[in-house]
Amino acid sequence: MHIPDGFISAPVSAGAALPALGSLVAALARASRTLKERLVPFAGLTAAFIFVLQMLNFPVAAGTSGHLIGGALAAILLGPWMGIVAVSVVVIVQALLFADGGITALGLNVLNMAVITVGVAWPVFRLLSRLLPQRSAGVLIASMVAAWASVPASAIGFAIEYWIGGQGGVDPGLVFSAMVGVHALIGIGEGLITAAAIGAVLAVRPDLVAGAEGLGISADDTTTPSRVALGSFVAAGVAVAVALVVFVAPFANPNPDGLERVAENTGFLDTAQDHPIGGPLADYGVAGIDNPWIGTAVAGLIGTGITFAAGMLLVGIVRRFRQREQVPASR
Repeated sequence: MHIPDGFISAPVSAGAALPALGSLVAALARASRTLKERLVPFAGLTAAFIFVLQMLNFPVAAGTSGHLIGGALAAILLGPWMGIVAVSVVVIVQALLFADGGITALGLNVLNMAVITVGVAWPVFRLLSRLLPQRSAGVLIASMVAAWASVPASAIGFAIEYWIGGQGGVDPGLVFSAMVGVHALIGIGEGLITAAAIGAVLAVRPDLVAGAEGLGISADDTTTPSRVALGSFVAAGVAVAVALVVFVAPFANPNPDGLERVAENTGFLDTAQDHPIGGPLADYGVAGIDNPWIGTAVAGLIGTGITFAAGMLLVGIVRRFRQREQVPASR
């Protein structure tokens, strides 16, 4: 789903940066008011985990792969505002360090992968979680459906953007049908992965699942975990992320993802432009390391660490800034 430079015209790409930036600023402001300070490391862990899961491409059909977007997962774990921030951090790190997604297309990617996915997944999840039995099973079903719905919604976002400013002269209706079709399939994988991740957290720390608050799943869902308990959980999460990077990511499906396959099949793939930055970590490898397994693992570990730190730092800075604003001036 990462849009490279060139698929969408420069004016439309530049225009998309404004609502993307506005959405991120608004989300940061709202998240800084609601996110408890002790949960900032959990926000960083969620962003890092989404980064890792996006490296794990899975087969879909006809030589096409897919990967998690993560908007639903982030929203259900952290709430919608922090969910937008977490996925935006992932998309920005991927574009700047790994040449995954264009620089001029960064606003488009934030809109499609963070804002639209959370904006669709969260209300779907909230509605279903109240209609279904308010138990863990109901939360998992709601998570799965919400995550599935977010993927074709993101694909529709791209189709609209292509209709407005797409390059290559392809019929926008053809792009729309192709994008929605393949991403409806990819959404199945998104739903299953999201439900599995939510289920794992619910089994151990249901009080950390923002979407489960008020559903009576945990007697402690209104409390904040102690620093020791949260630290232990975050450490375990980091260990799982590292294991996925080292032992699973190097064997991810190498086929083109949904967007690349649609671009190839419909005829606008050649409008993609080379990434203007590139860099030693481009394409999730490491310059100078010829072994693809080692290169992917090292690049993934670096990306996991940077994403974890960036998520914590961004939210932490905003929280402290807002706290200082709210302190009354001394007389």
